[in-house]
Amino acid sequence: MITRYALFEGKVHDGQTEAFRAAVLAEILPVWRRFPGALAVHVTFADDRDPDAPEFPLILAIEWPDRATVDAFLDHPIRKEGRAATEAVLSRFFVGRIHHHVTTAHRFDPVHPNA
Repeated sequence: MITRYALFEGKVHDGQTEAFRAAVLAEILPVWRRFPGALAVHVTFADDRDPDAPEFPLILAIEWPDRATVDAFLDHPIRKEGRAATEAVLSRFFVGRIHHHVTTAHRFDPVHPNA
């Protein structure tokens, strides 16, 4: 399985965290959920971090079956719709940058001794 992450590195305007989160879920998530070929969409909002860690108020993870499906999505017209929705929200609430990372996931169940 392939996971493409969008890391929103930066800062939400002071006092706007809840409004930012609500806008992401109401205005951007509906577009992300329509991405063709996506298996799952994970929207994660940061609640805490190490004192010296960079700030990522939002991390988006979209799961895909394979790299070919990711590549097809990257050329799909809905991507422009997603960018427009994202830019509309970010312009009101966020200062920073977005970078993307594509990963190959390997899942392992935990080992529970004496279970």
